[in-house]
Amino acid sequence: MNNDIVVKDIKQVTVRFSGDSGDGMQLSGTLFSTLSAIFGNEIATYPDYPAEIRAPQGSLQGVSGFQVRIGSKDIYNSGDKTDVLVAMNPAALKVNVSNLRKDSIVIYDTDSFQKKDLEKALFQTDDPFAELNLTSVQPIPVAITTMTKNALEGLDLDNKQVLRSKNMFALGIVCWLFNRPLEIADQLLEEKFAKKPLLVQANIKALAAGYNYGSNTHLTATTYRIESIEHSKGFYTDVNGNLATVYGLIAAAEKAGLKLFLGSYPITPATDILHELSKRKDFEVKALQMEDEIAGITSALGASFAGCLAATSTSGPGMSLKSEAIGLAVMTELPLVIIDVQRSGPSTGMPTKSEQTDLNQALYGRNGESPAVVIAATSPTDCFDSAFWASKLAIEHMTPAILLTDGYIANGSSAWKIPNMEDYPDIKPHYVQEYYKGDPTVWRPYFRDEETKVRYWAVPGTPRYMHRVGGLEKDSQTGIISTTPENHQLMVNYRKEKIEKIADFIPLQEVIGDQDADTLIVGWGGTYGHLLETMIRIQANGKKIAFTHFRFISPLPKNTEEILSKFDKIIVAEQNNGQFASYLKSKIDRCLPIYRFNRVEGQPFMVETLVDEFIKIMEK
Repeated sequence: MNNDIVVKDIKQVTVRFSGDSGDGMQLSGTLFSTLSAIFGNEIATYPDYPAEIRAPQGSLQGVSGFQVRIGSKDIYNSGDKTDVLVAMNPAALKVNVSNLRKDSIVIYDTDSFQKKDLEKALFQTDDPFAELNLTSVQPIPVAITTMTKNALEGLDLDNKQVLRSKNMFALGIVCWLFNRPLEIADQLLEEKFAKKPLLVQANIKALAAGYNYGSNTHLTATTYRIESIEHSKGFYTDVNGNLATVYGLIAAAEKAGLKLFLGSYPITPATDILHELSKRKDFEVKALQMEDEIAGITSALGASFAGCLAATSTSGPGMSLKSEAIGLAVMTELPLVIIDVQRSGPSTGMPTKSEQTDLNQALYGRNGESPAVVIAATSPTDCFDSAFWASKLAIEHMTPAILLTDGYIANGSSAWKIPNMEDYPDIKPHYVQEYYKGDPTVWRPYFRDEETKVRYWAVPGTPRYMHRVGGLEKDSQTGIISTTPENHQLMVNYRKEKIEKIADFIPLQEVIGDQDADTLIVGWGGTYGHLLETMIRIQANGKKIAFTHFRFISPLPKNTEEILSKFDKIIVAEQNNGQFASYLKSKIDRCLPIYRFNRVEGQPFMVETLVDEFIKIMEK
């Protein structure tokens, strides 16, 4: 490092890589976040894809971004505004102008800021920074395209292949700016392109060229260093929510002693679950891509009947198609995990944007009285625990369990300590031969445990327990088709009571923050990190506030009413129009002082906005 450069220690930083879909911004961001995790930093990432498969090059609708927030500690989300923006074209600058913090650094490719490029991004002048009134940022012009070509001159690559490496030149500059040595990045590239040695060579050369350019030209007077802290001993990796969900399902199958089956159909942003499970033949996982959503869930239900831990993955539009088969799972009382990675709707909506708008569909989106377990993961790493819990409750209570994640946590990643599975509870399938104490000759398929109301699981092939189940209502005693009013009322009550009794088997809800506060923040699902940071910032303003976040939604934890009754103001914050707030009111027999904060923008919450809005509510 040149002695003229000042190295400044900082606690955290937010960096955003932004450009066309083909500019490799996702790879640059992923490598930088992985590199930071390896160096002991906490990370939170937010890949922000365009909805179009291939929008016109240089257009505003084609901008793809990857935001990563790194720090020594207390990284709860991917950050509001960026400290450093890498803009590969004018469209990337314009799209991200509202995300720039005052005094932020903007590294931009001058080769892509020519007149024709500015016109594509609908600029009216040849000075985009002045036109956007970016007077407080620090622009750093770099001829990224030209210098990438110079760095790779002599390699047997065509022009298109050379241009694909300019994202590595940009990453090299960012690594220099934050004092990240390149050796580990080189290793990551070797793993990424292991079967293409020429691409490995090209990317490593471009990465080094960007790093050296920053160092040799004193691109900025200051570089930055983020302190690493000691973490508890163990093996760490960075993991996104979809991958953590996969691991959670596998872990649950291992704990239960069952084979894992996934029947699914590709849909953004859930497809990676199918991709990852299809690779796990080492755990004897069977993952089938079916011809449509209905075939996906019905194949899984068949696998459940056959004795597997069965799952299906989808997003909002697919949940609509699966609703009839979820009702069949309720009626047959078979274990099934349905993973809904929520995205913007209605209809196909904005496929790559994230919302919390499927809650009502998960709770009520079936015909008849059709109760099911509903769980919502709170972070990328929590997707592991939530998938494990969904599997455990489905298997032990013979019910479909719906796991809600969302695009933000499914694609976003965090540093994750690989858990010790000895710390996780056993999963005990409710097998008829183990739990039924009566005479097998008089057993019928809808006999159930009197305390939990869970019916016994007779896997086909179990001696003396041949039976049929189906979608028509069955007599509680004989198991044959029944249309009698009394029996139908009884079975409706059983199915409802079975779900309600699960509250005895899940953790109590916890409240953090100021226990004597007047105001409580309530959230659920993937907004956890934003709401937690909001509470911390409000406390830093000298105000008392508490926070509780729900993972278990149906049934609610047993102490939910007790918690909510203690506060004068309850702020329920959701990325929908108030679905969880309405659900809470429907479940609690008292008038709750609920204030709703709702945003449905397809983008994560902005903590800065939450702090301002919540303080206004507190001061009413």
